[in-house]
Amino acid sequence: MEDVHELIKKNNQIKKFCLYGFLKNLRFFEPYLYIYLIQVVHLNLFQIGTLFSIRGIVIYLFEVPSGIFADQYGKKTELMICFIFYIASFFFFFLGGSYAIVAIAMVFFGLGEAFRSGTHKAMIYSYLEQKGWFEHKTFVYGRTRSFSLIGSSLSAFAAIFLIIKLPRMQSIFLFSIIPYILDFLLIWSYPDTLNEPVETTISIKKFITHSIKQLKNIFANRSLRKVVVSSSLFDAIFKVLKDYIQPILKDIILVSGIYVIASMEAATQLKIILGLIYGVMYIFSSWVSRNVYRLNLKFKSDKLMDISFDILGVVFFIMFFAIKTKIMLVVIFLYFFLYLLKDGRRPLAVDVFGDYMKRDERATVMSIESQVGSFFMIVLAPLFGYIADRFGIAILFFALGLSILILNRFLRVEKN
Repeated sequence: MEDVHELIKKNNQIKKFCLYGFLKNLRFFEPYLYIYLIQVVHLNLFQIGTLFSIRGIVIYLFEVPSGIFADQYGKKTELMICFIFYIASFFFFFLGGSYAIVAIAMVFFGLGEAFRSGTHKAMIYSYLEQKGWFEHKTFVYGRTRSFSLIGSSLSAFAAIFLIIKLPRMQSIFLFSIIPYILDFLLIWSYPDTLNEPVETTISIKKFITHSIKQLKNIFANRSLRKVVVSSSLFDAIFKVLKDYIQPILKDIILVSGIYVIASMEAATQLKIILGLIYGVMYIFSSWVSRNVYRLNLKFKSDKLMDISFDILGVVFFIMFFAIKTKIMLVVIFLYFFLYLLKDGRRPLAVDVFGDYMKRDERATVMSIESQVGSFFMIVLAPLFGYIADRFGIAILFFALGLSILILNRFLRVEKN
């Protein structure tokens, strides 16, 4: 097995898969998105939640059609389209200034997410089959994802310099366009054998007929249905909450007067701390993602998915007490752990999906997973924002911890 893993590491296309993820995650704005929306656009958490709902609605509407489009008319073509949408999104974020303009940015971002999600994973599956390496999918996906997280880490460290030196905070969105242009060119260089179009001409009638057939086949599979719900709900909760550390630390630092660097003004200190948190967090997440396949030597991926959901609920309970007592280091540590949990769980979910999916429905299934997740985000993002504004972020985490522990009793993926 080690010999095969060495061959995989040296393979040029696998290296391109890794580079794709690295460039995709160079989103320099990520550590400061909530701070930007609160301080520059002057939005509250409920309004921010509605923006994420707008993004979720767009993803929900276009997710499955985009996945079927990829399976039918070419995955490589669709990925190139998605990066055009992302670039447009970053440009509107740069314009900023009002809720309406940021909403337009969210629409384009949602289109990019819908056209991207699941498609690249489906290409990886196809390539592994072509090379006879399909059984090593957990190792390969964990490795490619680790490079994505290295990109996130480098992005966060670079963002510290950019956010301090740039005259306006929104200029950081322009810098995020550069790696996305490079990723567009990288996808263009992929071999045509990974495009795998079934149809050479687009027929609306055939497209709709095939869509209905695919959806019926997927939802008739009870095991696959449970994997879709478990994975999408976990990811939706994480995506809605993952950047709540920004307003949490803002409140702790600016309100309670806790300073890490006494001589530095609070606003600048917050920017540096956030950049460092995200940067270091992604380094550890990269290591976890790259090595999580080793857990399969003792536990099956579906069992590990179940355990991780319960752990998420317990962490939220602890987060409640940490926020209430304003212990900044504990809050940071718990956010570290949440990212490790999320990035360790994802390769396991991809492994479980691979065991249940048919070859000609992979992009569709992964798109359905993302679409279901988008539905959850549409509902949860404004709800979480309202609870946080009305009762406080601490209460939000307490309610979530309790809900997750109850829900996971019905969402167990592990086979009986």
